Amino acid sequence: MTLKLYVDRLSHPCREVIIFCKLNGIDFEEVHIDLSKRQHLTPEFKEVNPMKQIPAIMDGKIKLSESHAIVKYLACAFPGIADHWYPADLYKRAKVESVLDWHRTNFPRGPGSYVFTSVLAPVYGLRLNPQAASRSEKILIASLAKIESVWLQKKGRFLLGSGQPSIADLSLACEIMPLEALDERDRERILGPFKRVQKWLDDTKNVMAPHFEEVNSILYKFKENLQKQRDQVGSSITQSSRKHYLHSKM
Repeated sequence: MTLKLYVDRLSHPCREVIIFCKLNGIDFEEVHIDLSKRQHLTPEFKEVNPMKQIPAIMDGKIKLSESHAIVKYLACAFPGIADHWYPADLYKRAKVESVLDWHRTNFPRGPGSYVFTSVLAPVYGLRLNPQAASRSEKILIASLAKIESVWLQKKGRFLLGSGQPSIADLSLACEIMPLEALDERDRERILGPFKRVQKWLDDTKNVMAPHFEEVNSILYKFKENLQKQRDQVGSSITQSSRKHYLHSKM
């Protein structure tokens, strides 16, 4: 049976799983679960994942959720997956696990939360939350500083000083990508000070081309649509102000 991925590409953990499958030639059926329509809460999807979260997969009789668990499973269950993704060597694998555990403990309250509370919330019918965005930004900056000073080393282009990417590189890179939805000034303000992080992110994009950019392209489309909305709002305000000005002169 074909592997089924239950995903919404607006979710970075979902993009992580999709990219891994594409990079490694794993055939799959992509089942879109629209978060904005709350399809993850339906009784039908509960049969796939009782936790009502995505991503989730179904591989024959096997049902699995949580992106890190899914990617580890795929790396072990499918033949021909290169060892650098999830090393067989116990020590190297433990080091990759340490990055993934740190990621889950620290990073999700950073870029994803910041982008959601500062620009993305209206897509899901919620209000922007500047206070929450400010708190998330502090966590984001601290997390980027840790990547810069701890996980990235002088040797090797990728995390832990490796010459090839692991699932930890894929996971963290997908976590950071929502920053692409920000306007250029805001993105540069946050990422600008972290030159090694930017270089690592560029290297990760290049080595995972074309799939990394293709799957993440939804962020660029979202950014374009958001800018169009801002331009329309700005134009409406300008026209309204002009009409008010003309009226006041009459």
